[in-house]
Amino acid sequence: MNDTPSVPPPGDRSNVPTPPPAQPQYFPFGGSPTPPAAAPEQRRPGRTAFAASVVAASLLVGGAAGVGGAAAWNEWHPAGSDSATASPSGRTTSQVVDTPATEAADHSVEQVAAKVLPSVVKIEVTGPQEAGSGSGIILSSDGQILTNNHVVELAGDSGKISVSFNDGTSAAAKVLGTDPLTDTAVIQAEGVSDLTPATIGKSADLKVGEGVVAIGSPFGLESTVTSGIVSALNRPVDVGSDGQGNSTTYPAVQTDAAINPGNSGGPLVDLDGNVVGINSSIRTTGTSSASEESGSIGLGFAIPIDEVLPIVDQMVKGETPTHARLGISVSDVAAKAGSGAEVTQGAEIQDVSAGSTAANAGLAKGDVITKVDDTLITGSDSLVATIRSYRPGDKVTVTYDHDGSTKTAELTLDSDAASSNS
Repeated sequence: MNDTPSVPPPGDRSNVPTPPPAQPQYFPFGGSPTPPAAAPEQRRPGRTAFAASVVAASLLVGGAAGVGGAAAWNEWHPAGSDSATASPSGRTTSQVVDTPATEAADHSVEQVAAKVLPSVVKIEVTGPQEAGSGSGIILSSDGQILTNNHVVELAGDSGKISVSFNDGTSAAAKVLGTDPLTDTAVIQAEGVSDLTPATIGKSADLKVGEGVVAIGSPFGLESTVTSGIVSALNRPVDVGSDGQGNSTTYPAVQTDAAINPGNSGGPLVDLDGNVVGINSSIRTTGTSSASEESGSIGLGFAIPIDEVLPIVDQMVKGETPTHARLGISVSDVAAKAGSGAEVTQGAEIQDVSAGSTAANAGLAKGDVITKVDDTLITGSDSLVATIRSYRPGDKVTVTYDHDGSTKTAELTLDSDAASSNS
């Protein structure tokens, strides 16, 4: 669409003010960029050395604990006893018992993990200048996998992509399609079959406070499960642009389930184990950059699955993804000194494209859009994210302020299919 705020539509940035990003910032996570040749050989030995030292320490501590533990057991428990005992003074000791094996409770994190883990992969990417890792969601038994664009874009035209499955096997993969505007991509694992596709849910059914589970490979630690709640819905998240006018903005599902570098592209699922979002970004506390890989502070963001399924279908078919647009450029509302009745929040129109659906509906420069259907518009990112949640051809009602008067317009959203602008 052409409704880009601080980051304008691809191909036309001439009339769009670009305010500096507020801090803290949102950052997409796809893994730590490292030199391509050194990445696998430097990171893996580092992790291996760390693991080896931990194991060695565990053996030493474990051995000491074994001797001391046996002595303590003999002192506290008579030989042959497996229950708590009481001394003549009435002193009791701890009882050691087996934990019985039980079935996971319905809607428990344990049950969700058992269902979803076979459908989640680790993705490792090596490009001409960088390398990184992320996660992915299996869509088909023959290896179609959904992930983030920012995970696979490191490969460029000549890099390599490798996919590791939950059963320990791996395969090479190639890109089927990418969409920078929604930060999504579909890849194809080669020579695989009988995979377990994920079950896709409906992000529209989510409620604030509902339990969710995030699964992926944070910092390369595959098959990691974290849990939390939906802490907000339709949160406008703008993770920047590619320098060519492509703004990546979406109406995110916000969660406090831990999301870290490497979780990108993995699923956010409800407690039925259905995918409701694609884990994609996190908010930081300061001015750190994406390369510094700040960890989770409980503010993670997932792309709602409902909004991207039509785009996923287009990528799978080899088509260029399309997006809805109004045909305008917008910015946050500018303060107008001396007026006590001005609109204080919304998306202020800076330019209207001739022949666009917005122009045909009578919207003009200076109008402030405050609502699309029932969704309140709080700023330029909010409008972009909201319009991106629709498809070309959808009918919407736009509420806007024009010279102090509230007006509405019913219009049919344009498509960017024939234009580089979004």
